[in-house]
Amino acid sequence: MNHDLFCDASTLLRVPSWLGCDLVEEIQLPLMPGDYKVMPGDDRWTVTCLKTGETLYRGIGPVEVLRSPAPF
Repeated sequence: MNHDLFCDASTLLRVPSWLGCDLVEEIQLPLMPGDYKVMPGDDRWTVTCLKTGETLYRGIGPVEVLRSPAPF
């Protein structure tokens, strides 16, 4: 039996890096991508966990929440 079939992929929060214009930083998140809400703003983007209401990110954008291509 292949264990990878039952393993959930991790979720990533991808944000702009302060190190350069074309660089991004990735932060691993514990829940599925649909459990987060990304709200663009004029100067600040916000990422909120829908299950807890917690704000996980508030800063420069653009940002995205996506499923990691690699298992965790």
